[in-house]
Amino acid sequence: MTTDAPTDVPTAEQAPHRPGYRFYVLAVLILIYMLNFLDRQIIGILAAPLKAEFELSDRQFGLLGGIAFASVYSTLAIPLAWLADRFSRVWIMTGALAVWSGFTALCGLAGSFGQLFLCRMGVGVGEAGGVAPAYSLISDYFPPQQRARALAAFAFGIPLGTAAGTLVGGLLAATYGWRTAFIVVGLIGVLVAPLLRLTVRDPRRGGTDAVKTEAQMAALAAAPEVSDRVGRIAAQIMLGLGAGLLALAAGAWLLGTSLGNPLVFGFAGLLALVIGVSLRIARRTASVVIPKRSFWLLALGAASSSVCGYGVAGWLPLFFMRSFDLSLRQTSWYYSGIALIGGMLGIWLGGAIADRLSKKGKGAYPLTPAIAFLISAPCFILAMNSPWLIGLVLPGGGSSTQQLVLAFFIFLIPTGLNLAWLGPITAAVQHLAPAAMRSTASALFLLINNLLGLAVGFYYFGWMSDLLAPTFGEESLRWAIYTGMGFYLLASVLLIGASRTLKRDWVD
Repeated sequence: MTTDAPTDVPTAEQAPHRPGYRFYVLAVLILIYMLNFLDRQIIGILAAPLKAEFELSDRQFGLLGGIAFASVYSTLAIPLAWLADRFSRVWIMTGALAVWSGFTALCGLAGSFGQLFLCRMGVGVGEAGGVAPAYSLISDYFPPQQRARALAAFAFGIPLGTAAGTLVGGLLAATYGWRTAFIVVGLIGVLVAPLLRLTVRDPRRGGTDAVKTEAQMAALAAAPEVSDRVGRIAAQIMLGLGAGLLALAAGAWLLGTSLGNPLVFGFAGLLALVIGVSLRIARRTASVVIPKRSFWLLALGAASSSVCGYGVAGWLPLFFMRSFDLSLRQTSWYYSGIALIGGMLGIWLGGAIADRLSKKGKGAYPLTPAIAFLISAPCFILAMNSPWLIGLVLPGGGSSTQQLVLAFFIFLIPTGLNLAWLGPITAAVQHLAPAAMRSTASALFLLINNLLGLAVGFYYFGWMSDLLAPTFGEESLRWAIYTGMGFYLLASVLLIGASRTLKRDWVD
């Protein structure tokens, strides 16, 4: 333990055995994850002013919300998780929070599409170190029988962050402009970073597991002695990456350039290099999880659902403005309510149900969200067609207020159900590898989930909207969302398959 540790904070040995402190750490991690999604999802509510400012098509905006962020976020997560499996997870998360929050604030200074694209990449650099280490920390603070619920509680950061980003970002943009919205929410994260570093400690890895191999514990015994020193180095490396990307952004500002071909090729080359290095670093953990059929079924199932989960969440604000004729301010209140209430209920129920059903078999972890996705798809379509639904009862489809109220309550169902996978699936992934490999195993899972889900999902709906625009005009986004519902069906099939293989691949 370092000498600068506050005297009222438990040591790494004591922390897991203090329930009060254990839940305090969970609360801090939820706050960090909330800021993670606030900075990630704020771009959705700012779609209209950003498209108007930079004269973007739906497809171009899809690049900002998806590929610019997800490509860097997904690939850098592996080397950062590899470091987190060996050194201080708290230091890495602190550096990550400072970087992604700083780049969110810089988005407010962007003067072109290229500059905004680079700043969104910077957000991805930081957020790459924010999730997998948190999964690992939670798994070491909570015993196996409580992990799905603890991870589900951690996932509360998603609806909280999405709702806060939508409401705060939308209201700030409506009142002061979109630039102020980016700057304010970014600076909040920078101010919160010291709280994480000063009050949260790394517990002993695998200390709450039911089964601990002597080899695992011996290999990790010396880690706390060097964790802070090397953790500082890891945080400095991350800050260096952020500074390098900031230099690229500054060059774009000085040259007044947009995202031209040289930058695209340079970005592609850098991304290929990072992927290669990441897979090389993660080869030991990859050799454990990649041969397991459950890993692929869980990862691809979650990714299929995330195409809709991330994609629809990013585009619904613009859908409400186009098809429901809401203003930016009205959309901020309307969608933040849906995201908060529906998301909180869905995440908690998913974790609680899976923990209860897992007593009868491990297959309950993927089976629970598989059923949820089968219900989500038709509910989304019904919610988007509330005037038709009311018209079955009231002549003329009722008033616009009645249509909005009905749509609100129906949207709560799929919004909750499409997040029900987070607790069960992330808990299951934690048990596909030994405790010493959990952060890296999570990062490999997130690489697949985010490259296919976040990058493809956000871009897919923008691309499809532009493709359908000649036929459907302003309603093209509605029809684009309809086509995406097929990804929920694919996710269900894959997760049902995982429910049959998970017991064989499980590691206690």
